[in-house]
Amino acid sequence: MKINLKNFGILSALKHSIDGLKYLIDERAFMQEILFSIVVVIALFLSSSKIEDKLYVFSAYCFILIAEAINTAIEAVIDRISMEIHPLSKKAKDIGSTAVLLAMVHFAIVFIALLRF
Repeated sequence: MKINLKNFGILSALKHSIDGLKYLIDERAFMQEILFSIVVVIALFLSSSKIEDKLYVFSAYCFILIAEAINTAIEAVIDRISMEIHPLSKKAKDIGSTAVLLAMVHFAIVFIALLRF
């Protein structure tokens, strides 16, 4: 039996994911986080920590990128609805920004605790 990937929508989902990544690359905050990831990867490479600890630090960093992607999506939806300043729009954007901040705090705690710099 031949399996047709188009029936599963895998290629379509992959195309949408790549399109989303293209949008994120145009976002200043996301690119700053990607550039900072170079520092993180170098620090992990130079660290004498166990591979499990390195993977945990790396996954904590990936959580920042995930939170930033969700925050960017929230901002795009709010801006799509209206560019007018509204308390609920501000609330949604601020909460999205807080998610990124919390992911950064989580990363910092994990990074400091596990790599002991």
